[in-house]
Amino acid sequence: MGEAINLVSDFYIDKVIFNLGKYNYLELEFIKELKRKNILYYRNIEKLNIGNNMLYFLNNNLYDNENDNSNVIYLNFSNVKIIFMGDAGIKVEDDILDKYNLKNIDILKVGHHGSKTSTSNNFIDKINPKYSVISVGKNNRYGHPNSEVLDILSKSSIYRTDRDGSIVFKIKNSGLEIDTYVP
Repeated sequence: MGEAINLVSDFYIDKVIFNLGKYNYLELEFIKELKRKNILYYRNIEKLNIGNNMLYFLNNNLYDNENDNSNVIYLNFSNVKIIFMGDAGIKVEDDILDKYNLKNIDILKVGHHGSKTSTSNNFIDKINPKYSVISVGKNNRYGHPNSEVLDILSKSSIYRTDRDGSIVFKIKNSGLEIDTYVP
C-alpha cells in the first residue's frame, strides 16, 4: 500500500479495488490522489469483467483484522484456474472452502508471503494447486516463507520471488509456459 501513490503517478491506472473493512490512513491518502486524478475506486465487489474474462472476489466477509479482509480473487483464464490469496489467513481459507467448490487449481498465489498464518493443510489438500507462487523479499525480517508452509506446498511446484525473481506464466494453446527472471 505504501507505494500505491507512486504507482498512479508512474502508470496509467483505470480502476482501484480496495479490500473490505475501514480505510486506514494510507488508503485515505491514496483516495485523495485517486480523486485528484479522477480514477475510479471500489470496494466489496463480487465480480469484475475484464475483456472476456471474469474475476471473482471470493472474500466478502468482514473480519477483525486487515489481512483477513484481503481481496481473494479467482480467475479461470483459458481453462487455467488461478487463485490470488492476498494476505488472507486460515480462517478466510476455511470460509472460502465452505462457500465454493474449488478443486484442482492450476496456480495459487500463496497467502501472506508464505506466513504460517495462511496456507493450511486442509486448504491445500482441497484446492490441490499445481503451481504455488510466493511473493517474498530475499532475507526478509519475518523469515518468510515459513518452512511448514513450504512442506504443505511440497506436492506443487513452488516458485518464490526471493529465489526465482520475476515469475511469468504464459497461457498458450499448447499449455502453460513459465519463465523466471532473476535480477
